[in-house]
Amino acid sequence: MKIGDFDLKKNTFIIAELSANHGQNLNTAIKTIRAAKRAGADAIKFQTYTPDTLTIDCGNAYFTDVLKGSIWDGRTLYDLYKEAYTPWDWHEELFRVAKEEGLICFSTPFDKTAVDFLEQFNPPAYKIASFEIQDIPLMEYVALKGRPIIISTGIADFEDIDLAIKTCINTGNKNIVLLKCTSSYPAPLEEANLATIPDMIEKFGLVVGLSDHTLGIVAPLVAVSLGAKVIEKHFILDKSIGGPDASFSLDEKEFTEMVSAIRDAEKAIGSASYELTDKIKASRKFSRSLFVVNDIMKGEAFTEKNVRSIRPGYGLHPKFYYNVLGKKAKHDFKRGTPLKQIDIE
Repeated sequence: MKIGDFDLKKNTFIIAELSANHGQNLNTAIKTIRAAKRAGADAIKFQTYTPDTLTIDCGNAYFTDVLKGSIWDGRTLYDLYKEAYTPWDWHEELFRVAKEEGLICFSTPFDKTAVDFLEQFNPPAYKIASFEIQDIPLMEYVALKGRPIIISTGIADFEDIDLAIKTCINTGNKNIVLLKCTSSYPAPLEEANLATIPDMIEKFGLVVGLSDHTLGIVAPLVAVSLGAKVIEKHFILDKSIGGPDASFSLDEKEFTEMVSAIRDAEKAIGSASYELTDKIKASRKFSRSLFVVNDIMKGEAFTEKNVRSIRPGYGLHPKFYYNVLGKKAKHDFKRGTPLKQIDIE
């Protein structure tokens, strides 16, 4: 499966999520895209909505209590999204800059009007946010565009995920990526439950990744080791910018470290193999083998006192040890001589 020209079978697809990390400043957003490229991201992702496409401007308890206990406690949903949204008239320039930088660029639409708007940019994929996984009409509308669809599963139970997959497949779109996600901001490591990743791969038979809201880079590295082929992480130019997502975003230095660690992890994971490389074959000389450890006269028997399994590996394989004991020497041996089959009567 490919996202743009990126083959998910070959490497981990690393997405820098811009989200609200622009402080309503276009120049900051552009600088963030360029920084994401320097940091080693494969893609930059936006969020396409307005406060009015997500909610209504209302201050009653329904629209404030939902944020209680979170890092956005005390605000209304409308106020939060007004600060966080990416102006639609920026998108053309942001897509242009991403292309100029060689970054794959796409977005998360939050309603049908956002999908229609984004189509003009010919995005290589669409993302469905965790909290929209139950919006089946939106899911179907996105899937019908025929582009790969990346689905976060943060608030989803098994039935939600199954329904989302079936919704996409029923439109004829089978290019689906599932992202394990913990919809908590920031998410505690102990709630990441990354063991779900290989289970999702087995149960759904799809490409699986991680949309990560934990602090640091431990979770992405563990996810990759468990089979994740996509990593999405919030990215910020400088945490001093502040904003709704700053506390659980990585800056350029941190993101660069994450990318480097993931690429190293990919090298270490490699593929299942019992073949020995030339270097390993050369190292076999350090293994154990059968050596004469005391001088032996011709015709003398090999015993536990004069033959041992020791390093290095120039003699007979230790599996022949008990076959050798009691046999006679064909000639004299000096201590420290590797034992060969031709030396045994």
